[in-house]
Amino acid sequence: MAKIIAVCRSREKGTKKGAIAEGILREDYGLISDAHADCCTHRQVSLLAIESIKKMRNLGFDVGPGDFAENLTTEGIDLASIPVGTCVSIGKEVILEVTQIGKECHTGCAILRQIGKCIMPKEGVFAKVIRGGLVKAGDQIRIEKNG
Repeated sequence: MAKIIAVCRSREKGTKKGAIAEGILREDYGLISDAHADCCTHRQVSLLAIESIKKMRNLGFDVGPGDFAENLTTEGIDLASIPVGTCVSIGKEVILEVTQIGKECHTGCAILRQIGKCIMPKEGVFAKVIRGGLVKAGDQIRIEKNG
């Protein structure tokens, strides 16, 4: 079963995110109280698989959920293989639409400055909030449909 293992946010861009018990994703906005939330972007929420984070741990880096500035850390789903336009449901309420796979890592990226390597450019996923709601660790993730 694919699931959320951490919900993370930060008050400033370019920093690691801290895990929170639960968060509210607002439709066409993102995670409330997160620096990256914005109504005017296709990158309202970021997702990264714990399996990707474990690859970095296996290289000797002490990293965990939120360290790559992702909002949602997932487990059991190959995020980078989900086609853009696909809808993903989380828990009982939330629906996200995958809008981008990967991104160019900016030079101010906290993890890039710290360890010199980042996995977000190839394995990070970005989404737009289609239907908002509560999100927390343990919520099931399901692929709904292709756009």
